[in-house]
Parts: sequence; structure tokens; C-alpha cells
Amino acid sequence: MRIAIVAESFLPHMNGVTHSLLKVLSHLRGRGDDVLVIAPSSSWPVDEAPTTVEGFPVHPLPSVPLSGYANVRLAAGTVARVRRILQDFGPDVVHIASPFVLGWRAVQACEQLGLPSVSVYQTEVPAYAARYGFPWLEGLLWQRVENIHDASTLTLVPSSFALGQLRDHGVQRLNLWRRGVDTERFSPGRYDAAWRATVAAPHERIIGFVGRLAAEKQVEDLAVLDSMPGTRLVIIGSGPLEESLRARLPRAHFAGFRSGTELARMVATFDLFVHPGESETFCQTIQEAMASGVPVVAVGRGGPLDLVDASRTGWIYRPGDLAGLRSSVADLIGDDAKRRAFGRAAHASVQGRTWPVLCEQLVGYYEKAVAVQARRAGAAHRVRRTQ
Repeated sequence: MRIAIVAESFLPHMNGVTHSLLKVLSHLRGRGDDVLVIAPSSSWPVDEAPTTVEGFPVHPLPSVPLSGYANVRLAAGTVARVRRILQDFGPDVVHIASPFVLGWRAVQACEQLGLPSVSVYQTEVPAYAARYGFPWLEGLLWQRVENIHDASTLTLVPSSFALGQLRDHGVQRLNLWRRGVDTERFSPGRYDAAWRATVAAPHERIIGFVGRLAAEKQVEDLAVLDSMPGTRLVIIGSGPLEESLRARLPRAHFAGFRSGTELARMVATFDLFVHPGESETFCQTIQEAMASGVPVVAVGRGGPLDLVDASRTGWIYRPGDLAGLRSSVADLIGDDAKRRAFGRAAHASVQGRTWPVLCEQLVGYYEKAVAVQARRAGAAHRVRRTQ
């Protein structure tokens, strides 16, 4: 197939959207597909963005930094410009990853060209409005989300929560597409006693978090854990709130951004993984912790509801219930046998969720979108003939 991928964010900025796209591109290369990536350019004057990924060309569009978060770039340009790029490439289908700004232009361009589009809902942008001090924008942002997905041939969602959420907003043609996990990289066998000794005393249990240090992740909620006796809070990630979080969590160890095998070693060495963010449509870091044999305590909203089996692989606490967060953590930190049993169950629960399986399912959705668009075109042609 010829596939155009329009990415709302991409390398060098690493997040859940970029991570999943890299897995998809690797899979499509193995299949022998022809792919073009369209994404916002990197920062200027030092441009670290690659011109190719997995041998596929990357077409950068001019971009500007998001206010307060310079690493996130918003693509500039017009629908006409995206349409010209797509028209020149001539894709069979257009994959639009986490559409909002650039993605909205891509959806409109696909409509104008009669191209099938598969929009992947990955980011609950409207929920960010209040976190960033603009609660009055939430309704307008939901209108944009509805417009994007109403105009898409198919919409893919990563969790049952996201499915219900978009359905409640009237979006149709919804399909469930979860995320894979690299169970070779993320494994209990990556446990690193030497690294552990550098961040925690022998008697301390490590409570870990991995993610962007940004408002939507609610890392400040972990302050209720920072003083818990016999524990060490370890924060892996970077972002605009790092300095303020260091002040809020004075006992925590901040490890900075980590990836690859180094990240896998650290996660496998955690005793417990926590995630307080209420705006996760999936939460890949939870799945990676579980693959590493680490039980999870997460907030009970969004993607974590599908991932964490309460009382078996971890605990779920009510949004805003920080006392519940602390008591759930204390329950597992204070009982080594229970924590290890939960960790074994967590590891077992994600086996088989491999990226090749999930990517082949994605290709099936591409083919479904092509068929749907063909039926639409045929129906439109028949209508014109009868007029």
C-alpha cells in the first residue's frame, strides 16, 4: 500500500504518539509498503528532525513552539498545502495521528481529494484546557474533535473509555485499536541492582513514575507519596514543570529523560509504578511497567481502567482522591508477598500484546477505510448519474 502518515507531533519530540508511529513505520517497512510522513518541523536554528525514518521520507512543515512548552511544535500552513503534498504522493490511505491542528487540515484535504482517512484518537486535548488555565475553551475544543472525527473515514480509539467518550459526543465509525508493548525490552529480567543502589537505600522501596513533566500528567499529586517512610520516589521524564516539581517533591530522585534499554532497566527495578494523570487515552508507560513485572497504582479514569485489574495487577483510585492514592501505595509497599504476586500477574496479563499483532490489525483498518471510501465514491457516482 501507499500510506501517508500525518503526525501532529514527531521526532525529535518523544511521546506516546511518536512512540507508536515509530513502531508502525518499522512494521510497514517490513511489509514493503510505501510511506510518506508529514509532520511539524523541529526547532530552529538547530534542526534535529530526521529527513527519513525507517527509509521513508519525512516532509516537514513550518512550525511554531507551543507557548510554555517549546519542545511541542504546532505546524503552520494551509489545507491547500497539505492537499498538494498528498496529491503529489498519491496515497491509498491517510493515517492521521492524534489530529488537532495539522490533523484537521489533513482531514479536510482528504475530503477534498476523496482519499480515505484513518484518524487515531490519542490525546484528550479538551481536558488540557483547564490544566493550562483555559477552562472556558473546553467546549470549543470538543467541537474541533467532533468535526475532525465526523469527517474521517474511520476513527481508531485506544481504550473502552475513549470509545464511550467519543460515542457520547456523537462520533460514529469508531473502532478499537489498542497499543502493543515490547515484552523483550520491558521484562523482569532487566532488573538492575547496581542502578538501584544509586537511588535508594537498601531498606527503601522504589515508587516510580515515567512521563512528561507537564500539567496534564498531574505529577504534583505524587507529593502525598514523597514523605512516605521506607520509600524513594523516582521520577523519569522531562518537561516544562521540572523545576517546580523538584521543589514540590524534595526527596524524589529526578532521573531526567530516559529511553530504550536504559529506561527498561530502571522500570524493571521499580517496586511499584504510579500514574496520577487523568487525561490518558491509553497510557503506554503503565503497560511497559506491567511487562516489567511491576504492579501499578493508577487513577481511575481513561486508559488505565482497561489496563489495571484492581486487586490482581494493581489498584485504581478515584480521581482526586489522593488519600486513596497513598493508601493504595501503602498497601503494596507494606506487603512484599502481595506486591510480588501482583507483579507476576501484571507481567502475565500483557503477554501477547505485541506490536506486530497490533500493527497488522492497523493495516486491516487501512483496508477497511479504502473499502468504505470506495463504496462512498460508488454511491456518489450513482447519484450523479440519476440527476
